[in-house]
Amino acid sequence: MRQTLWTKNFTLVTLATTLGAVGGIAGSFALSFLVFDETGSTLASALILAIQLVPYFVIPLFAAPWMDRMPRKPFLVGGDVLNGILYGAAGLYLMFWDFHYLGYLSFSLLLASLSAFDELAYNCIYPKLIPSGLEEKGYAVSATLYPVLKVIMTPVAAVLLDTVGVAWILLIQAGLSLLAAGVESHIQLVEHVEKGGARFSLALWWGDIREAARYLKQEKGLRSIYSYMAVTNGVASGYSPLLVAFFRTMPGMSAFLYGLFSVAEFVGRSLGGVVQYRVRIPDEKKYGFAFFVYQFYEVMDMCLLWLPYPLMLLNRASAGFLGVNSATMRQAAVQRYLPEGLRARINAFESMCIMAASSLCSLGMGALGEVLDVRVCVTLGAAFTLVVCWLTIWKNRAQVRQVYQPGRD
Repeated sequence: MRQTLWTKNFTLVTLATTLGAVGGIAGSFALSFLVFDETGSTLASALILAIQLVPYFVIPLFAAPWMDRMPRKPFLVGGDVLNGILYGAAGLYLMFWDFHYLGYLSFSLLLASLSAFDELAYNCIYPKLIPSGLEEKGYAVSATLYPVLKVIMTPVAAVLLDTVGVAWILLIQAGLSLLAAGVESHIQLVEHVEKGGARFSLALWWGDIREAARYLKQEKGLRSIYSYMAVTNGVASGYSPLLVAFFRTMPGMSAFLYGLFSVAEFVGRSLGGVVQYRVRIPDEKKYGFAFFVYQFYEVMDMCLLWLPYPLMLLNRASAGFLGVNSATMRQAAVQRYLPEGLRARINAFESMCIMAASSLCSLGMGALGEVLDVRVCVTLGAAFTLVVCWLTIWKNRAQVRQVYQPGRD
């Protein structure tokens, strides 16, 4: 009998992810323009991004060892329930009261703290919902899903922003989060619970942290991948307020064109995901392909905002097409490479690295945007990331290749 990827559990988690992503894309789009419209400052927008990332650095450090010993499904379901309640409250607030920057900073910190738990649980439970041997196909679906929804929802969010406003968008997001929680509750999964999970203590936590640290100390390939991912994702997050400022202030640009600009990359990612689902890259070529894509992506970022608008769209579509193939391949390889008993802790380490870099880079890029042309800022950030790629992925290529191709001499 032919093995299928689309089991009941995989279908349910994909449906729940779809519901959450639809609301999240619309809400994030609306809030990014709300903050810039209210403050008129790229630094103020960047500060929002930076404070949202702080819990992603702190919380996994304390939660991951516990999560490695406990079922992850309750975290997943409960997180979406609370998410829906909080976004519903935010939507109702904006219906009756004006935007308050400091209040929104505090609210963002609360939401991010909740999301940090939810993301950690999702990253740990998702590999268990993919049938054995179909990991790359599973991650291809995951990587394609968000781009497809981005293509659909970004223009819709731009229209909703001008017609119904931010408050109603947040209320819609709240309803979709609650619906996603209902879908996730039907996932049937037997999760291994470590002995001692119920009597978790500070000494046990410290022992688990040291165990993960010892493992990573021996894994130069993983450390190289995580280091580059932290920098490239961190710098990319710093582009967000700069791109909003560019499309809001540059003559001839608009929020709608920003929506199309974003859609172009995700069209490329969608097509790339379809290719990844259908075509398997041979193990011996995975490292070379990944390294090529990393360099290509940074070069595309360096020239992005200097191009005429049609070529900007082509730039993003090309980068998205190659990027999703590389990301899917990397995710499947890394999760397959990690021991099950250490997965939450090592995933938490990656998340902490990325979020710490994202916080610093968001503030740094936002501050540069106050004194330099935003196009110069993006070019400098991409050039820096390209150098980091050579110092990690290329310099330690033998060890990185082992992650993509375990057992290779």
